[in-house]
Amino acid sequence: MMSRKKRRLWIVVACGIGLSSAVALMLVAFRSSLSFFLSPQQVLAKRPAPGMVFRLGGIVQAGTVVMGTRDGKPYTTFRITDGQTAIPVVFTGVLPGLFRQGQGVVTIGAMTRGDREFVASTVLAKHGASYMPRDVEMALRKAGKWNPKFGPPPNAAAWDDKSPRAIEADSKG
Repeated sequence: MMSRKKRRLWIVVACGIGLSSAVALMLVAFRSSLSFFLSPQQVLAKRPAPGMVFRLGGIVQAGTVVMGTRDGKPYTTFRITDGQTAIPVVFTGVLPGLFRQGQGVVTIGAMTRGDREFVASTVLAKHGASYMPRDVEMALRKAGKWNPKFGPPPNAAAWDDKSPRAIEADSKG
């Protein structure tokens, strides 16, 4: 026969194991639903595993949007750039009405095998004249392509030809 002290100890240990298991299962479930934000530069540096869902954000590179239909569904390809690197994106579905070349966009999806392109399941476009998704703004700042105190972001088409200082000077007016 067990003493009251030992029985209490076993109950506390069993409750601790049960609580730890519940917290571990919750964390695993929560982690699988997270979607990390990466800029095109970070995608090339980190090489996320094919099928790993993440958010890719940046500017829709001018002159890269191609629309068509595939199996009767709207199909669009374009490139997302952070001013240093561009990633090809494939999206099947209807794009948001505010989707434009040279504007900020965040996409949710995964890289294909061989890192050839990003297959987006969702495309989120900016919703106002002065709005830039926070993650995109931070990626552009980090890349040295935009400083908001000097005005709106520069035309993305000019990024390949200019240094960050020249872009900053253009932004000043």
